[in-house]
Formats: sequence, C-alpha cells, structure tokens
Amino acid sequence: MAEFNNVFLLIGVAVLYFTALAALLRARRRIGLGAFFCALGVMHFLETYLASTIYVPLPFGVVTSPGSTVLFTGKLMMLLLLYIREDATVVRQPIYGLLFGNVLLFAFAFVMRHHTLVPLTSERAADFGFLDEMGALMVWGTAILFFDCILIILLCERSRAWLGHNIWARLTLGGVVVLSFDQLAFFSGLHMLTGAGWPVLLGGWIAKMGAVAVYSVLAAVYLKYFEWSFTRLGEARISDVFDTLTYRERYEDLLARTGCDALTGALDRHSLESYGRRAVDAAAAAGRPLALLLIDIDHFKAFNDRFGHAAGDKMLKRITGEIMGAARLSDFTYRFGGEEFVVIADGLAGKDATALGESIRRAIAAAPAGDAQWKVTASIGVACCAKDASGYDKLFEIADKRLYEAKAAGRNKVIGERTPSETPFRLVKS
Repeated sequence: MAEFNNVFLLIGVAVLYFTALAALLRARRRIGLGAFFCALGVMHFLETYLASTIYVPLPFGVVTSPGSTVLFTGKLMMLLLLYIREDATVVRQPIYGLLFGNVLLFAFAFVMRHHTLVPLTSERAADFGFLDEMGALMVWGTAILFFDCILIILLCERSRAWLGHNIWARLTLGGVVVLSFDQLAFFSGLHMLTGAGWPVLLGGWIAKMGAVAVYSVLAAVYLKYFEWSFTRLGEARISDVFDTLTYRERYEDLLARTGCDALTGALDRHSLESYGRRAVDAAAAAGRPLALLLIDIDHFKAFNDRFGHAAGDKMLKRITGEIMGAARLSDFTYRFGGEEFVVIADGLAGKDATALGESIRRAIAAAPAGDAQWKVTASIGVACCAKDASGYDKLFEIADKRLYEAKAAGRNKVIGERTPSETPFRLVKS
C-alpha cells in the first residue's frame, strides 16, 4: 500500500512542479524570464540533494528518487517547452548559468576547507564530504543536462518529419530516448560518488519513463490551450551549438510556412528577395561578415536534352540535397531559378566563404548523375559583405560576375575574393 501511495505522491509533485513552472513561463511577457530561470535554479539544488540522499519504494520492486524522477525530468521538459516557445539561444542561458554556478560552488567548497572553524555545538560540524559529493554531482548533472538539451531539441525538430504536428508523440519520443541516456550517464557518477547499486539504475529508468508519460501529456495540454504563436524577434549570433539549433529551427519553420520551392525543397526566389535582403542589411548594420554564394550547374541544358526533363528534375533534387548537406546548419539555401542556387552564409567571409564554396562544389561533383559517362559539376561565384559590397543588389552583382569568371576559366570552379596580385578572367557569358 505504501508503494502505491508513493506513486500518487510523485505524480502529485510532478503536477505541482509543472503547474508552477509553466505559470512562470506563461507570464514571461509580463514579468520576464528571470523569475522562471531563478525558480529553475533553486529547484536544481533540491533535485541534486534528493537524488543523492532520498529514495522511495514503488510497486514491483522499483526504487527511485523524487529528485531524479520528478524534478530532473520536469526540468528537462520545461527547457524543451522554453525552446519551443522561444528559441535555442534562450535555452542556453539557464544551462550555462547552472553550470557556472555549480563549478563556483565546487570551488568555494574547496576554499572553505582551509578555514579554521568554530563549531556551533559539540554535535554539529561541517560535513565537507557531503558538500564535495553534492558539488561533484551538481557539476556532473549539469554537464549531462547540456547534452540532454541538445539531443532532445534535435529529436523534437527531426521527429517533425516522422510525426508531423503530433506534439505529444514528439515530446514522448524525445523524453524516452534522452532520459534513457541520462539515466545511464548520471548513474555512473552517482555510483562512483555514493556507491548506489544497480537496482537504482533500473528503478530510476522505469520511474523516469513514467514521468515522461505524465510530463508529455501536461506539456501537450499546455501548448495547445495556454500558449499562442508569435513571431520571434532579434538576430541570433553564430557562436555556439544553441545558436546553430536556433538557425536550423527558424530555417525549417520558414520552409514550412512560406517560400518553399515545390521541386527541390529549397527556399524560393521570393524568399531570397525578402529574407536575403534583410540578412545582408542586418549584417552590414551590425558589422558582421556575410557571404553570398551564387551556384550554377554546368551544362544543365545539355543534360536535359540528353536524358529528358524528368531526369533533370531528379538531378536538381539530388543537387539541392548535396548543397544543403555541404552547407552549415545555419546557412540558407535558395533556388534562384532553373539550375541556379543561392546560399546565404551569415558569419563567413574571405577564405572561409571560398572554402564553403569549394565544399559545395566537391559535393556536387561527387553526386551520381544517373549515367556513368556524365559528370555533374557546378561553377560558383562568392561575394562577401561588407568587403565587396554592403547592399544586397551590389553583392549579388559581384557574385554573378565571379560566377561567369568561373565559367570562363573552364567551369567546375569557385571564384571568390581575390588578392591584389590576382588578375580576373575575361568574362565570356555562355
């Protein structure tokens, strides 16, 4: 009977935890995200303390900790909700804060060991062993949380292709996979520091799967009935993996909403005219480098004439995949028209931009063309903001000129920024 009572208590704590944190998340437009982050940080200490000291029995011989099962699983789900409603650059803030604070706690505990202490009573003394254990577990747990967040965000995004808009299924899939990994990783540290046995590993995993089921339902209900869609504001900086995730999430959202080329799946020319201009203007205003790559498939008309338009369409789809695969996650790929493509690469300039063009050129050259006797190649012109130009039209014009230089030089080449000693090729349009 006590075991079933523990189950109901854990569910009650999970509902209370989610309701309180979701209320703070829901109120972020009114009071800011600071309250949500502070509450998450306070609960992080309690979560680690419970995970290292308190375990309860559940039915069928399962043993688990409320800290690991309820609080950690809830924290991961709340961070995923934060990503869904905001973006990855916001999610990184509490994770980096927790990691920094935990390392600081560990450092302070080391310094305190060198104090000369005065005990309050004969029965009370500082337990530095427990403080060291807690500090190590908190640092280890937060490091795991960093990878947990990246993995669950990627799964949530990638599973859109398999599960569509079924947010409950996507949350559940991400939770099951990530928390299975987390249980193995956290248990390894717990076992080394506290000597926890194998029943804790199995029992904790079973309990976490139950917690995933509860939190997935609560999160799906919250997203459906208590949130609304709004436009994300601000320009992200490409500085770490969370920024990259943000760019990819925005890119796929843009593909889903508007401007998707029906044949290739790249963004279309209308999107290039709107987003491309804004991206160049924003980079120029911020003094941030940006590269525009104009890509033309060599002898594409001859390919169509020889193999037919159906084969040409298949080749365009295959080449689009090669371009997107060679580009970074943060780059935007557009079909400009016919066999021409444009890649907008924020944060790249000079040799790095030319190197990206070379990666794309090699990927296209290595792609099968459907006929062993036909080699698919591409010519690429690269222009950089703000060294070449600070406006979209001029930047495109320079990239176009360099594209034709690449063709005049024999095709299957990348022409980017030249050194003063280099002489441009004579332009011969074909």
